[in-house]
Amino acid sequence: MAKYKLGDVCEIVSGSTPKTNIEEYWDGDIKWITPAEINDDTYIITDSIRKITDLGAKKTGLSLFPEGTVILSSRAPIGKVAIAGCAMCCNQGFKNLICSDKILNKYLYWFLKGNTPYLNSLGRGATFREISKSIVAQIEINVPDIVYQKEVVDILEKISEVITRRKRELFALDNLIKARFVEMFGNLKITTTVARYIAELRGGKSLAGNEKCKNKVLKTGAATFGWFDPEQYKYLPTDYEPLAEHKVEAGDVIISRMNTPELVGACSYVFEAPEDMYYPDRLWKVIAKADTNPIFLWQLLWDREIRRQIKEKSGGTSGTMHNISKSKLLEIKCIDAPIELQNQFADFVKQVDKSKVAVQKALDETQMLFDSLMQKYFM
Repeated sequence: MAKYKLGDVCEIVSGSTPKTNIEEYWDGDIKWITPAEINDDTYIITDSIRKITDLGAKKTGLSLFPEGTVILSSRAPIGKVAIAGCAMCCNQGFKNLICSDKILNKYLYWFLKGNTPYLNSLGRGATFREISKSIVAQIEINVPDIVYQKEVVDILEKISEVITRRKRELFALDNLIKARFVEMFGNLKITTTVARYIAELRGGKSLAGNEKCKNKVLKTGAATFGWFDPEQYKYLPTDYEPLAEHKVEAGDVIISRMNTPELVGACSYVFEAPEDMYYPDRLWKVIAKADTNPIFLWQLLWDREIRRQIKEKSGGTSGTMHNISKSKLLEIKCIDAPIELQNQFADFVKQVDKSKVAVQKALDETQMLFDSLMQKYFM
């Protein structure tokens, strides 16, 4: 199998940004993309949020790169990848690869997709890291014959489709829970406050050790996106003995008292607790009242109106991190749901969670297969 530098099998082109204060350069027909428009699931990209005019392209020295070009973000961040589904332009945040007949664009796409950490390691710069055209040109890639490249692409596309399908199933199950909540509680009027359901908000202690330890402390990310993530942790100091009251337990509702303005007050429910895991000071362990079902409370705190009030009542000197106090969280207005209805809803959520566990297991197994094949083909 031959090994080539990307500069030997691709033409590498970049982009630029027309002056934003000249109206005649914008709102034309030429697609012009930025790294923000590419996400982890992007494969073929066929449109852009903003468009430029022929004059804007001409005055900025921009040329359209052809359909099939492999688009690689070279800064902020490094390593986003897509394939142009039509001719387009881009800003200066890309190094784009127009493939020769030696290499398939989709084969190159998967190679770059699987080497994001390596690409980031090549970044240079003090303010923000960037990979230059010359750096990209020197990257080496094993290039088998075209028939084998097509086989690799076909296999990776099929497995990637399965992964995407599993993720959609998880998303649909999440939406099912939200829909059931609205169906059961949407007609109840706001007559009480969150304090009706919560007896105590208990914070932990944030300490970090320098070596592996039996005892672990959660990171804020464990509760950020609605579902408890037990992999978001760091080790406690080996000489610190955590308090039993700070331990994470099955049935806990976790609330993030400090987060970004959009995610302050984010919460999750612990269906299954990991061993020797403890709370930091940025996460609260909710001690629910006797007539409160924790699963109901977890979903109540994600209600759109509750989220609006949390954002309104939170504050902070930093533009990136906000905080909400215990008193302000407890005074948030909400519905008053009878415990019988709460329990019915919780039973439904438990059944859905069983389905989620099965789908997540299948997703994890498929992801492991995908990762192993990426290692085999490209590492």
